[in-house]
Amino acid sequence: MAGKGDVINAIAEQAGISKKEATAAFDAFVEYISETCQRGERCAVPGLGSFSVSHRKAREGRNPRTREKITIPASKNVRFKAGKDLRDAVNAPKRAAKGRK
Repeated sequence: MAGKGDVINAIAEQAGISKKEATAAFDAFVEYISETCQRGERCAVPGLGSFSVSHRKAREGRNPRTREKITIPASKNVRFKAGKDLRDAVNAPKRAAKGRK
């Protein structure tokens, strides 16, 4: 699984910038998406996908340990829908990696 450090290293290498600049760019990107979703707006990133906020109604659930009924409060969740370019890339036939068996 790729973590934040892996993503930053890839950005720095592919864009030819320092890791410090790549970190600032990545953090700004994440912050922008977060702020857009906090305002309840949809944020589309061409080639990647779109982020949107969905609303879940309050509902009744059960505590699995005690079987007691509980009320689960309403909440907002962020949804990600992959764009066509990303879906096509993920579903493309795998190419043989160099030097791997």
